[in-house]
Amino acid sequence: MESERKRCISAERLCDTGFSYTLSLISGKYKMTILYTLMEFTVVRFNELKRYIKGISYKTLSLSLKELERDGLIVREEYPQIPPKVEYSLSERGKKLMPILDMMCAWGDENRL
Repeated sequence: MESERKRCISAERLCDTGFSYTLSLISGKYKMTILYTLMEFTVVRFNELKRYIKGISYKTLSLSLKELERDGLIVREEYPQIPPKVEYSLSERGKKLMPILDMMCAWGDENRL
């Protein structure tokens, strides 16, 4: 029976972990909130997100949406009409994060002070 080797922190780097990668995709003041909103309401337009997430600026919302789309977590659907209509929803990749968000919601409900 081979004994388990103790890990040495000096031989490892946080940036090489799955935790760090996941955090790099969802970190930021509003990204988790945007993902949560899309989880709850499925398809949402820009102005609906802006109204729902109180205090977020247009610039911050736009930047966060672009980053989430770039990272493959959300889908942006643009309709060719006047005025322009753009809707956001979770991608298949983004939907795989939802069990984690569900667990965070449950934890918050159970531990709210």
